[in-house]
Amino acid sequence: MTQPSVFTARFAWFLGGRGMFSTIESIMAVAFAWHLYERTGDPFDLALVGLFQIAPVYILFPLTGWVVDHVSRSKILIAGATMQLLVLTGFALLMMTADFNKWYLLALISVYGCGKAFMSPALQATLPNLVAPHYLNQAVAITSTVWNIALTVGPFVAGVLIAWLDRNVYWVLVAAAIVTFTCFINIPHMDAANTAKGKRDLLGGLRFVKQNPIVLGSLSVDLFIILLGSVVALLPVYAADILKVGPQGLGLLRAMPAAGAVLMGVYLSRFKTEFNNTGATLFVSLVVFACSILTFALSQSLWLTATALFVYGASDMISVVIRGAVVQLHTPNALRGRVSAANSIFIASSNQLGDFRAGATAAAIGPVNATLIGGWCALAIALSGAYWFKDLRQLKTLKQ
Repeated sequence: MTQPSVFTARFAWFLGGRGMFSTIESIMAVAFAWHLYERTGDPFDLALVGLFQIAPVYILFPLTGWVVDHVSRSKILIAGATMQLLVLTGFALLMMTADFNKWYLLALISVYGCGKAFMSPALQATLPNLVAPHYLNQAVAITSTVWNIALTVGPFVAGVLIAWLDRNVYWVLVAAAIVTFTCFINIPHMDAANTAKGKRDLLGGLRFVKQNPIVLGSLSVDLFIILLGSVVALLPVYAADILKVGPQGLGLLRAMPAAGAVLMGVYLSRFKTEFNNTGATLFVSLVVFACSILTFALSQSLWLTATALFVYGASDMISVVIRGAVVQLHTPNALRGRVSAANSIFIASSNQLGDFRAGATAAAIGPVNATLIGGWCALAIALSGAYWFKDLRQLKTLKQ
């Protein structure tokens, strides 16, 4: 008899749509920054891009999770794909005009940020509705792997397309966005997870996170270990001033975390449909993650540094898969949108502030000292998290 598989038709459509959505976003970020700077020559405009895109995530946070819980998630995915298609069409048309106004483009970026504020929690909350609980960590591994591939391949594809098509690159992305829309529209309709009327429980996700030690621990260790330990922002400094390997070496260093994450994701999605001693495995992966940062900080060899970054990405992928499955399985379906919205805020804060922390600390005390401090802080977070969040550490299976 044929064994059931995670690859149902609805999961395949979701995976195709999510992968295309992320790839488009990765290409668009590079292309937009290139053409904006080409037109204005002002580096501050690049800072405005990040601000206009991330601000809606914070501003709309109380509303986005509530909407994801009270509106059909399949409709939100279709709306998000439509938003991406319209924004890209707007980019393509504006880039064809001779009279360039950067504020129109930044306004479109802000619209995209508003749509992404709803899409991020919807993408997270939808996954448990598409696969059986037994396959959730496998599904998380697959979707995380696809996301990492999009982040890795997207900038390279963007460079090729910009060199080949210049501003016409956005018409290619418009065609790709139609594929995203097609994938999401083929996902079977899902009713709203929560049919309760009224909007007084907009912050119910935060209250649930605060009261659930397993979910709180999963989100907190991710927030603080990335906030204090992230090294990606310092890779150009290591390539230029410490390892002295130039832009080619920087390309290798930037690729290694993604390579580690992708290969680990492939392994987990293929061979690990369940974890034994889930909580202990999570904290061991966090300790390995911290040790990879310390190795990276002290390395004077390109290949040792590259290996440390490979382990950095691979151990982070184990953590991502376990935490993603644990949070979704321990959150009621009616609250998953609001909890996923809170998780999106945690992720955005750790990534953005983590890069700022790394750069500011490196400027103050030097890159090696900054990275060493970050590694020791990450190790302290892993060990203290195992101590303080005992329910999470003692978790035997994802469904316990």
